[in-house]
Amino acid sequence: MTGAGADSSSGCIFCDTHQPGREDLILVRGRVSYVILNLYPYNNGHLMVAPSRHVATLEATTPEERDELMRFTRLAEIAVNEAYKPQGLNIGINLGRPAGAGVVDHLHVHVVPRWNGDTNFMTVVGDVRVLPEDLGATKERLQPIFERLARGSD
Repeated sequence: MTGAGADSSSGCIFCDTHQPGREDLILVRGRVSYVILNLYPYNNGHLMVAPSRHVATLEATTPEERDELMRFTRLAEIAVNEAYKPQGLNIGINLGRPAGAGVVDHLHVHVVPRWNGDTNFMTVVGDVRVLPEDLGATKERLQPIFERLARGSD
């Protein structure tokens, strides 16, 4: 199963990006991967980089997928830093439910901007999200940066 040709009943949020509403979250698509806004972000600017193909681990990725995942993760770092000026970033991959993976069978890299005193703890202790920015505004802020970076990236 691949992202581009996934059956709409696949149930994988990363394979179903062509479904109504999901495409609106995509910031940039490459040959074998893409960058998407997190629908339930921990902080404003929380992005994910995922392969288009339904694959669960880094071990199972192709060299092309790994290259593009890292290139897009780098662009995400640059774009988030430019747009939000965070004091830090969490960039990571959770493999398996015990490691914190919410979607265990489709590899994805989280890029989460962080600030001293941010409200990230609310998600853990209160099952609450505190976000002053709408996802549409986040996309308007980040997409032009990604478009510029993708044109000039190595």
